[in-house]
Amino acid sequence: MLSDIEIAQSTKLKRIDDLAHEWGLSDEEFEPYGRDKAKVTLNPERPMKGKLILVTATSGMPAGSGKTTTSIALAQGMNRLGKKAVIALREPSLGPVFGMKGGAAGGGYSQVLPMEAINLHFTGDFHAITAANNLLAALIDNARHQGQIDLKEVTWKRVLDVNDRQLRFVVSGLGGNVNGIPTETGFDIAVASELMAVLCLADSEADLRARLDRLVVGIKRDGSAFTCGELGATGSLMALLLEATKPNLVQTIEGTPAFVHGGPFANIAHGCNSIAATKAALTLGDYAITEAGFGSDLGAEKFFDIKCRHAGLVPSAVVLVTSLKALRWHGGVALPEIGKPNMEALKKGMCNLDAHVANLKAFGPEIVVSMNHFYNDPEDEIALLRARCEELGVRFAISDGFAKGGEGAEDVAKAVLEAVESSSGVLNFAYEADAPIVEKIEAVAKRVYGAGSVTLSDAAKKDLKAIEALGFDRLPICIAKTPFSLTADPKALGAPVGFDLPVQRLILNAGAGFVVVTTGAIMRMPGLPKAPAAYNIDVKDGRITGLA
Repeated sequence: MLSDIEIAQSTKLKRIDDLAHEWGLSDEEFEPYGRDKAKVTLNPERPMKGKLILVTATSGMPAGSGKTTTSIALAQGMNRLGKKAVIALREPSLGPVFGMKGGAAGGGYSQVLPMEAINLHFTGDFHAITAANNLLAALIDNARHQGQIDLKEVTWKRVLDVNDRQLRFVVSGLGGNVNGIPTETGFDIAVASELMAVLCLADSEADLRARLDRLVVGIKRDGSAFTCGELGATGSLMALLLEATKPNLVQTIEGTPAFVHGGPFANIAHGCNSIAATKAALTLGDYAITEAGFGSDLGAEKFFDIKCRHAGLVPSAVVLVTSLKALRWHGGVALPEIGKPNMEALKKGMCNLDAHVANLKAFGPEIVVSMNHFYNDPEDEIALLRARCEELGVRFAISDGFAKGGEGAEDVAKAVLEAVESSSGVLNFAYEADAPIVEKIEAVAKRVYGAGSVTLSDAAKKDLKAIEALGFDRLPICIAKTPFSLTADPKALGAPVGFDLPVQRLILNAGAGFVVVTTGAIMRMPGLPKAPAAYNIDVKDGRITGLA
């Protein structure tokens, strides 16, 4: 089989203006970025008519789960069945593109294109967020240097959209008064920037301005919050972010429209594409398919408790992606061996599937388990997984979307259409909106992760007091946690129960409207692996090679 990039580069794309007109967009509603990309601003009078479908997964593994590939294949499969389906996905970060996981444009014959552009600079959204974030940091430090503000603490960090562990903890401003004020600080990856969340959650220009105004960037000597609005930086940030707020329209290999916009990670941020992109998909399609990062414990929980709660969205169905490989891994098989048949490991790892199904049932939407199919998957192991789904009372279908595109996902599409027809329209949340922060953490830890208790570090207790003093103690929470386990320990596979969830820090994101809760050894600036994907990427005869 050809590589992802070879498949992508051999595909003839529709011109973006032809695609836009085919799906009913007027010339005033889109701005072409070359021949194959466009920024979209839909007429606000258009009604949202579509049914929302979320794609999530069982607990992750280093190679990824295949959610994006499944999302794309599902939409292509639906369109093959005569339904109007549109996709809303996140934009890839350069961190995993040049790191370990690779890009996030799907795979095989279920990709969004042009994959090189989407995985690299695309339309410049991430650059705009990075520039705006770092302009704000520079304005804060300049105001301190000029004696215009006197802060007890600066809480705003700089960001960069690459994995760079060297920048996690730094001292800036060294070299005397001419270079600024020496400060202990550090960098986060751009997808963890609060501005990324602000971009994804803002639903209008006025809302974006209000969120930027209330960004808490430091603490004054009297203990009160110092905001972006007080600094006077909101206008400049608005200017940098203006184009980036518009969803990007591209297409799949089979010509299905795809809105690719925003890209917060789910292990360190809220893991969902922009509300604007999701609403655009709901407006153009009868079915809007979106995905949330990593497993149901991370992406799906935040999709429900943060994005859906804020935007008033209710999904009609949830697709839970898994594979025999993933379940064998959670049954204790070493990563290099997960492609080999192992019935006992599969039986042992099935508890991870059970836990995610239970989580999703508690939230309410109908569930379809989609098994990513590999050519050497044994029939008896597939039969075991099918039987377990029947026992759990959820639909089951096999996806061959990677190898066959939409044709390989028609069974999944049929199961999803059945699920949508059975939808009750009910969405439950993991916690009450007005509950205190610790109660919210405990609710997610116990109801979603299976924890028995939560322990706050001394630093987290100090953070909590500060957040309470500032009056933000009723915000939603966004838990930063390893994607490889339901616990905070990436080595605790399967479905442990009764464990303690160790909370390290609480980070106020007043503009985004939530509190980030870091657990275990999670870092908001990832590092590169021993053999980064960057070493395989090149340009030959004017074409990019090696992207995956």
